[in-house]
Amino acid sequence: MPISQGKAALVAAEQHGKIRVAWLPITGSNSVSETANKSNEQKVAEAAVDGFRKNLGPFVVAAETTRMAMVFTDAKEFGNPIIFANDSFLSLTGYGREEVLGQSFNFLMAQPADTEALAHIAAEFKGNTDGGSEIRYRRKDNSEFWATIFVSPVRDENGIVVQNFASFVDLTRHKEDEAQSRMLIGELNHRVKNILSTVQSIVWQTLRTASDPRMIRESIESRLFALSRSHDLLTRENWHSAGLCDVINDAMEPFAVADGRAERIVVMGENIRLAPQAALALGIVFNELATNAVKYGAFSSGAGSILIEWTAEPAPVGVRLLLRWREKGGPPVTPPAHKGFGSRVIERGLAHEPEGTVDLDYRPDGLVCTMTLRAPNR
Repeated sequence: MPISQGKAALVAAEQHGKIRVAWLPITGSNSVSETANKSNEQKVAEAAVDGFRKNLGPFVVAAETTRMAMVFTDAKEFGNPIIFANDSFLSLTGYGREEVLGQSFNFLMAQPADTEALAHIAAEFKGNTDGGSEIRYRRKDNSEFWATIFVSPVRDENGIVVQNFASFVDLTRHKEDEAQSRMLIGELNHRVKNILSTVQSIVWQTLRTASDPRMIRESIESRLFALSRSHDLLTRENWHSAGLCDVINDAMEPFAVADGRAERIVVMGENIRLAPQAALALGIVFNELATNAVKYGAFSSGAGSILIEWTAEPAPVGVRLLLRWREKGGPPVTPPAHKGFGSRVIERGLAHEPEGTVDLDYRPDGLVCTMTLRAPNR
């Protein structure tokens, strides 16, 4: 079978009763010097190469070009030194062929003293495993990767193991996916705990401030729906972030459908992206502000309006968001004699956000709520 010039092949030749393995250049049929003065030793070597070509050449070519990383080791030498490495193995590890040949099989281990990994590798060479062993390795550039190794013995005509054939299945992507899954599960657990804590607070505070079953139900439902809408928005965004305009629109939508209120809501500002926790907090705050406007403020009459505007200013860390809710045209406003649950929700809504503050100003011509928080860089 013709093999392109410039390649090299693993040559196994029997000399004096021993299997000897070496890398020899493989050239075209006319590349061997045709000098008349060939020594007997040279003729024997060339015959060995020709015999190897005829008997095992196709296998060597297949091993060399396959996408599976693989090596052969010398089973007769201590440490199972590598005597063959294909291109896929070199690509996986970043080493050149001359840097690999002769090295101990374990020279790539990320932690050479890892007794558990060494035991797994030893079991592979003894044939005591069924499904391969996962080992952490280190490339030439010092980056690490995981691979499952499978080791099979190569025996001579007497059944003696003379070489070992080892293949490597790169697990890097699989391990990255596992790590990503663990992170997502941890994040999901964190979110569920936060949601349950928020729901618990909503129910507990509502029961503290109301006794009428109908009012309790409506109050709890309204806040849970606001939380649900914010979660739906973040789910659509894969929980990476949410636009402030989208947060406001989702929070105000249930309040804008009646009495032409949609025409009386003005939103002015860039759709700056918010972190998930900030989006959830603002969604609840806007729900409380709108609920208050329906009961006592601008939405309690047919002429009131609401202006929501904000600016983003550079800050020492990230961007500082200054956001203002301003009501006009409603009934005269007086500060409440005591703070209800809604007011406490608004004032504490951004307490857990970096640099988060909320100020309620009960001006006679309408409530003004000023909020600040740290927003991500745009």
